Amino acid sequence: MEMLKEKIRQEGLVPSDNILKVDSFLNHQIDPELMMAIGEEFARLFADAGITKILTIESSGIAAALTAGLKLGVPFVFARKKKSVLMNEEVYMTDVHSFTKNETNQVTVLKKFLPAGETILIIDDFLANGEAALGLAHLVEQAGSTVAGIGIVIEKAFQNGATRLKEKGFRVESLARIASLTAGKVTFVEESL
Repeated sequence: MEMLKEKIRQEGLVPSDNILKVDSFLNHQIDPELMMAIGEEFARLFADAGITKILTIESSGIAAALTAGLKLGVPFVFARKKKSVLMNEEVYMTDVHSFTKNETNQVTVLKKFLPAGETILIIDDFLANGEAALGLAHLVEQAGSTVAGIGIVIEKAFQNGATRLKEKGFRVESLARIASLTAGKVTFVEESL
């Protein structure tokens, strides 16, 4: 997705060979026009998948899930990283390790918002080692629903996340695939071929 790649080129910061900082447009401050385009692209990619609901994880996946849900005409639900004292109903839960934050969270979704028989699109902002997506897929499986696919805004293709997800049989669609962050420079997969 060229609009996304251009935004990464212009505003993405590379503090190390493994980290891309995109907080000026994706996960702290949100660029609404870019987010609408991201939602449209996910809707286009998964238009024929029979999606009935979108699942993401708080907080960075919420904007992309919202715009994709709007374009697909389906609701979205997000897994919470911290259980609220108000969550006194039955939940699905699983542990998810964050590569960027180097911490593990027990994520939860109320069972009433993730019923059996749904066709779920998982959306996340980044794909590194695939832990968040695998955790969300585990929640979908617990619910007795089906993962139709996994939409990723930015994939770090130099890490093993996409491979792990595809080996488990998941369809993965990434809007920007990064081949390298070496020497402070973002190189996209198609540029490295």
